[in-house]
Amino acid sequence: MFKNGGMAVATSSRYLSTSCTRFSNIGRQPIRIGSDVECATYQIPYEFCKTFTKGKDTINLDQQVVIKGPKGVMKLALPGFVKVLNENDLISVSVEDPTNKIQRAMWGTSRALIQNNVIGTSEGHLAVLRFVGTGYRALLETDENGTKVVALKLGYPYTPKLRVPVGLTVSSPNPARLLIEGVDKQQVKLFAARIREFKKPEPYKGKGIFVDGESIHLKEKKIK
Repeated sequence: MFKNGGMAVATSSRYLSTSCTRFSNIGRQPIRIGSDVECATYQIPYEFCKTFTKGKDTINLDQQVVIKGPKGVMKLALPGFVKVLNENDLISVSVEDPTNKIQRAMWGTSRALIQNNVIGTSEGHLAVLRFVGTGYRALLETDENGTKVVALKLGYPYTPKLRVPVGLTVSSPNPARLLIEGVDKQQVKLFAARIREFKKPEPYKGKGIFVDGESIHLKEKKIK
C-alpha cells in the first residue's frame, strides 16, 4: 500500500505459482499376490539386453521379472532403475529417482505390466466378442495341421479365417459369442482386435463385432 495525493492505494503482489513433482499414484500401490504365485527378478547379461530410445536417452532393459502361477509363466524385461521387491505376498515397485521424467513414466507402466502378468498367471485374461447382425457368427474349425481356426460369417462373398495363436484358447458358447482366453493380456486383446477389424461396429444400424462392453451411439440417416 502506498499514498498517492493523500489517498491510500492498495496494491496486490502477484506470485509465480510453482508445482512440486508428483510421484506416480499407480506405481506406488503394492500388488497383492496369492500363495500359488511366485515372483523373482533376474539380471540379464549386457550382451543379451534389449534397448529402447526415449528422446536422447537410450534405456537398457537389463533385468527380467518372472511371474509363475497356476496358469503359466510370464516374463517381463525392465530397466535397472526400476526396483521390484516381493515381501509378504506383496509386490512393491519403485524407481531410483522419482524426480526423473523417464523413470517416473516407467514407474507406473512397469507396475501395470507386472499386475497384468500376475492376473494372467493366476486367473487368466478374457475378451468377449459379440456378433451383432443378421447371419453374423463365428465358427471354430480345425485345419489340416490340427490348428484351430476361427471362421467368420459376416455377409462377405468369402469366409475370413484366422488361426488361433499359440497360448490362446478360443471357445464359442453360441454362434454370436466368442471367448478368447490367455495368460498374456496383450495377445488376448490383439487377437480380439484382429477379428474386430473384419467388421467394425457401424453407427447407423449398430451392426458389427463388439469387444467386451463396447457400445456405440447410433446416428440418424440424413434424408435429402
